[in-house]
Amino acid sequence: MTIHERLGDKVRFHREKRGWSQERLAEVAGLHRTYISSLEHGRRNATLSVIERLANALEVSATDLLGDDA
Repeated sequence: MTIHERLGDKVRFHREKRGWSQERLAEVAGLHRTYISSLEHGRRNATLSVIERLANALEVSATDLLGDDA
């Protein structure tokens, strides 16, 4: 699994854990819904500032989004 796919899986996990749609996460993080979708599918290379925005929106650390649970 690539780091992009892992990030996408973590974002989706935390988003769904909060009961949020992609639209809601995008709104809270100040991003576009299609960006969230591409990110969750591992098709985007997120910048550190985007990872920070997502982590803040989801109330988790950037490490939680990037860490390997294996």
